[in-house]
Amino acid sequence: MPYSMTGFATADATVAPFQIVWELRSVNHRFLDVGFRMPEEFRQLESKFRERASAVLKRGKVDCTLRLSLLSGDAGASEVDTTVLKALRRLQAAVRAELPDARPLSAAETLRWPGVIKEPEQRVDQLAEPLCACLEQAVAGLQAARHREGERIGQLLEQRNERIVELVAEVRPMLDAAQQKHRDKLRDRVLKLDVQAQPERLEQELALIAQRLDVTEEIDRLDGHIAEIRDVLGKDEPAGRRLDFLIQELNREANTFASKSQDEELTRRAVELKVLIEQMREQVQNIE
Repeated sequence: MPYSMTGFATADATVAPFQIVWELRSVNHRFLDVGFRMPEEFRQLESKFRERASAVLKRGKVDCTLRLSLLSGDAGASEVDTTVLKALRRLQAAVRAELPDARPLSAAETLRWPGVIKEPEQRVDQLAEPLCACLEQAVAGLQAARHREGERIGQLLEQRNERIVELVAEVRPMLDAAQQKHRDKLRDRVLKLDVQAQPERLEQELALIAQRLDVTEEIDRLDGHIAEIRDVLGKDEPAGRRLDFLIQELNREANTFASKSQDEELTRRAVELKVLIEQMREQVQNIE
């Protein structure tokens, strides 16, 4: 079954004193476009992250978000930056010198001031491999989600395949009768014109018209395209572009069939055929 290009997955890991969380979302795209949101100090690892993701994913716009947070039991690892604290005290003294009624900062407010608390150092070299390993877990989860969605799409496509095969089977026995009916109608029109026509020339013209309206080749090619779509769906490889091409070919044959149809029953089936192909085209846009 094919893979969808839409999906969501998360993965987390613990590297004391940090909790690592990767969140991945993917949507449709013509090519593979992987983007990363992460703390700037880890931006130097983006090429490694991209390499790990592209080793598995082949198409889709994938947004990867990295979050790091301190473990709840490791709050004691934080320290007060006395330099920032002294600078804050000088600022507060300067403010109160101008505004004596200004309320001094409380201890809690002081601790929330940016830079007062020194977080444990985030060593990029120590976290690189754990981050990559956690990303690989998230990518595997995303690919599993995309595969489940791909299976659902594959089933929907197969339902349309089956109906198209049924329509083709219904149409084949109707072709000869429809051709004869159209020939008779044309012959009656010629007779009503009350003109002299050589029988041989009349039959020749009727045969040429019937040949231009013959849809046997289009029906045969529809069968061939459906067989190829089923073959592509059965392969474990990116299939979206190939399926998109085959759907275009199906649509081409259906349009020709519809334009040539001069019989009401054939026209009705041609319309249903085009509706089914349009439904397949919409589904194929989601396939990797």
